Formats: sequence, C-alpha cells, structure tokens
Amino acid sequence: MEDLFCLDDYLSDEEKLVRDSVRRFIDSEIMPIIADCYEKAHFPRELIQKMANLGLFGMTLPESYGGANASSVAYGLACQELERGDSGLRSFVSVQSSLCMYPIFAYGTQQQKMRFLPQMAQGELIGCFGLTEPDSGSDPASMKTRAKKANGGWRLTGAKMWITNATIADLAIVWAKDEQGNVKGFIVERDFPGFSTNEIHHKLSLRASITGEIVLEDCFVPDENYLPGTEKGLACALGCLTKARYGIAWGAMGAAMACYDIALNYAKERTQFGKAIGAFQLIQTDLVDMFTEIVKAQALNLQLGRLHEQERSNYVMVSLAKMNACKEALHIARKARNILGANGISLEYHIIRHMANLESVFTYEGTDNMHHLIVGKHITGLDAFS
Repeated sequence: MEDLFCLDDYLSDEEKLVRDSVRRFIDSEIMPIIADCYEKAHFPRELIQKMANLGLFGMTLPESYGGANASSVAYGLACQELERGDSGLRSFVSVQSSLCMYPIFAYGTQQQKMRFLPQMAQGELIGCFGLTEPDSGSDPASMKTRAKKANGGWRLTGAKMWITNATIADLAIVWAKDEQGNVKGFIVERDFPGFSTNEIHHKLSLRASITGEIVLEDCFVPDENYLPGTEKGLACALGCLTKARYGIAWGAMGAAMACYDIALNYAKERTQFGKAIGAFQLIQTDLVDMFTEIVKAQALNLQLGRLHEQERSNYVMVSLAKMNACKEALHIARKARNILGANGISLEYHIIRHMANLESVFTYEGTDNMHHLIVGKHITGLDAFS
C-alpha cells in the first residue's frame, strides 16, 4: 500500500532489506500454497528451514547465539510481512523467537544459551511456550501446574492448553509453581519421561498453525534445565508475553494491509451499475477509513520500536499497541470482506482467512479486555483487576 506519510524515510537500509526479503519470501513461497494449507489445516513445516535461512528466528539476539543483532523495528517489519501471508506463520516465528529463545537468552545460564539458541536459530530445534492452562488464561497466577524439588532436578505435574507448535516442538518453556507458590521457568525437552502433547483439531481460525496441549505427568526435569533467572517469578513469564505482543502489534497490521490491498484492487476492477464500485461514495469511505487506521497504527508501531531500541518502552505501551492493532485489523478485515461481497468468503481472495485468524489474534497473548485494563490502570492509577 502507499506510504503516504513517508514512513520509509525513518527506516534504515538494513530494515528495508529485512522487510523486502520477507515480503519476497511470502509472495513466492507462501501465497501459492496458503489457501490449501488453511483449508486442509496444514502447517507448512517444509518451510521452517527457509525461514531459518532468512534469519527470522531470534533475529534480535546477538550473533554469538545465532541471532542477527537486528533492530526491534526490523523484527517488527518481519512480523508485519509474515502476517501479510498468514497469522499462523507469524505466530510460529513469534513463539520460536519471543516466547522460547528470548527466555533462554534472558533467564538462562551461559551453558543453556550455547546449547539451545544456535540450534533454534538454525531451525534445528523448535520450541513452544507453556503458560496457558485449561482453567487459567487471563489469570496466569492461578496456574495449577506444580514443580516439586527432587534429587538432581524437579518433577512437574500439570497441563497446558492452546499451545502453538506443541506437537512439533523439541522443547517447551514451561511455567510452574514450586511448593512455596513461586512461579519458575523450565526447559522441558520432548524426550523427558512424563512429557506428552496432543493436537487440538476442529479449529476454524489459525488453521495453518499447529495448536495443542502439553501434559506433564510427574515429568522429571534436571537442574541444568531450570531457568535460574526466573527466580523473579511470574513477571518473567509476562516479560516474554510483552516481547510477543510487540510482534503481534506489527503482525496484525500486516494482515490488515493485505485485506486493504485486496479490497482496493477489487473495488477498482469490479463494476456494478456501469462503473467501478470504487467510484461509489460508501465504498470510498470504507477504503479511506481502512487506510487511515493502518497508517496510524504503522506510525504507532514504528515509534514503539524506536523506544524499545532506546530501552524506553514498557508493557503499557505494548499493550496499547497490541490492543489498537488487533481491534483495527479485525474491523478492516470485516470491511474488506464486505466490499468483496460473496467473493469475500472465498479462500481465493484470502480476506476471510485473515478475518478468521484475526479473531484469535484479537484474543491471544492477552485479550482485548485485559489490555484495556492494563492501560486503564496506568492512566487512572486504579486497579480494575481485583
């Protein structure tokens, strides 16, 4: 779409290169297959290595750990382009990078970093993030998964639900409460006895993404797989979510941009009553509203990225950006689908796929209600959570 406010002027050459490289990957590798993947509920695992070769996993981490030392804005642009393809694809990269590699980098030992991160960056090890439980979503402090100290390690018991990558992951970052009620993080490897996963079927959203359940049945995790930096408790898990939410703010706008571009092109080509439907006032109003919200969110995301690079961002800013992007992206997808009429529900035109995916993106990594309360607490000083 048109860069009306010249936001490209505020991007470095490297950031533009990242964006354009991911866009070419999406156009050449994803768009020809994504409708079939969505319809068949298939995640294109064959593309994991190609994504690794693009440097998409842990791209903001230091090169010594397999990352590219890329800027936060470069990562955001990558998420934007990935979700222009499909939310499931961006979710895969977000989980691998923000929810799995980041906690190992931030809370792990040097030995853990060197053991896991380079292989994860190369796509040789896939991770998943185990926080949400069947009865614990927006209130993670109420988790029931327990970690009991044992000789040489810990024994974990519990279950995690709605876990992206669960059934293909080689390891899981699992959060559990110890006997004193303190939340701790663990690197749980697939071959540990007592660890199992089950795939969730019959989804009507994020169909080109793998979602599952983690079951921990007296699963023994050795001390060397405990993340010592998580002694701070639940705040560490929430810190990972803040990283992921940042990428979602960019990604949701990628889906919105795809819907807008499709609707704009359709409106200029589709004729009714003797002229292109884009010539009608109501259609133009919808297109202008869509365009306006995308530009506003792009500017907000760019500023958030720069503040993050300066270590001036915080979780309230990220909540506001994620909340805004997801809400507006969903509205844009619905408007775009309406412009296409009956064609709007066809996978051939992609909008209905984005719209269904955005229903999940609107909810996961913190629901719209929770983000409103986070920002509300900040601006009023009053806690509405309790």
